[in-house]
Amino acid sequence: MTTRSTRPNIIFIVADDLGYADLGCYGGREAPFGRVSPVLDGLAANGIKLTQGYSNSPVCSPTRFAMITARYQYRLRGAAEEPINSRSRGSTTLGLPTEHPTLPSLLKDSGYKTALIGKWHLGYPPSFGPLRSGYEEFFGPMSGGVDYFTHCDSAGRHDLWYGEEEHKDDEGYLTDVLSKRAVDYVERMATQEAPFFLSLHYTAPHWPWETRDDADKAPLVKDNLFDLSGGNIHVYRRMIHHMDEGIGWIMAALEKHGMADNTLVVFTSDNGGERFSDNWPLVGGKMDLTEGGIRVPWIAHWPKVIAKGGESTQLCMTMDWSATMLDAAGVKADAAYPLDGVSLMPVLKDATHTFRRPLHWRMNHRGQEAMRDGDWKYLKVDGNEYLFNIPADERERANLGKKEPQRLEAMRAQWQAWNATMPAIPEDATVSLGYSVKDMPQR
Repeated sequence: MTTRSTRPNIIFIVADDLGYADLGCYGGREAPFGRVSPVLDGLAANGIKLTQGYSNSPVCSPTRFAMITARYQYRLRGAAEEPINSRSRGSTTLGLPTEHPTLPSLLKDSGYKTALIGKWHLGYPPSFGPLRSGYEEFFGPMSGGVDYFTHCDSAGRHDLWYGEEEHKDDEGYLTDVLSKRAVDYVERMATQEAPFFLSLHYTAPHWPWETRDDADKAPLVKDNLFDLSGGNIHVYRRMIHHMDEGIGWIMAALEKHGMADNTLVVFTSDNGGERFSDNWPLVGGKMDLTEGGIRVPWIAHWPKVIAKGGESTQLCMTMDWSATMLDAAGVKADAAYPLDGVSLMPVLKDATHTFRRPLHWRMNHRGQEAMRDGDWKYLKVDGNEYLFNIPADERERANLGKKEPQRLEAMRAQWQAWNATMPAIPEDATVSLGYSVKDMPQR
């Protein structure tokens, strides 16, 4: 078995509802307290930043299906929920099938130690769960959103787990609790010969909007999670800063044990931002297939392989990073479940390297369809079709469909051909109440 000396450790850090320009390295403004994301900015400066990276979906659990399988989420029934909600408790269909190979299961079978610290959101035990899909350890919430202090979900149920047991001993601000757990895992893995794979899936900066200093201010849990009058940009930026600090603690632990050089650290968001996010210059947000709903920050840091200061315009999406991690570890996919994700290892080795990578999306919400191929994007919302040249018009204001009818027709046909390879959206699939496409120019 190949040991850690030749294979990298991998840490996959995923923020929740982080906007494209919320980080300083993506153009985000400084807050009154200073830089919002100095640690992540440093990882980008000493690694590679991708400016045309996308999430597999503009809402959380569908993206997480793609992230863990390295395949289009549409292949699995549970991913048709936008997103999985409380009706999935006790369901035997709304979750990640345990027989499906996953990024952690494939890595574990090849000799990696595996752990998920943070948000799961892919179905509930006894039918589903992290320990049933390749993770040897799990600590975090099973659902989509929890209060940062009580660790209760929107129904007021406590939702913090260790493995498949409810865990109530870890009091404190959830972002810090997850960060400290991740540091502890790195410390423990420093004594192991086997390489490790750590998924660190924060709930920050997802609502409720609470900072580390709000412990005594939290109202009743059920009201707090859906308090649309709460929060502001200052609270939101603090939440990002708390997450950034925790990532700094983890990087310090890697440095302390001499593991930073051969650890691939990847950072992204599960979808575009919500109400307090900075998505400039993009339009839209969570639940939208406009750029603001799906284009997200992508940072990779791996000193042994990635040169400092790289910036790439390579088109990519969440499942490509999962395929990249398998490639970096020298692990092959299960032939019965071929990957839709494409390895980005050539890009990590040379930031100037690019290749054609068509990307496809669909959403039950408002009948949305989208495709990105090179500079061009096809979009359909509420029956209206759009054609945009993204480098020339990142705000998607100039609909070129009438000027380029042949291109529009060709991209529509490409999307339809791809969609024909995917299962149909089930009639009973649910859509959450979320943000919707606003101010779209008419065709």
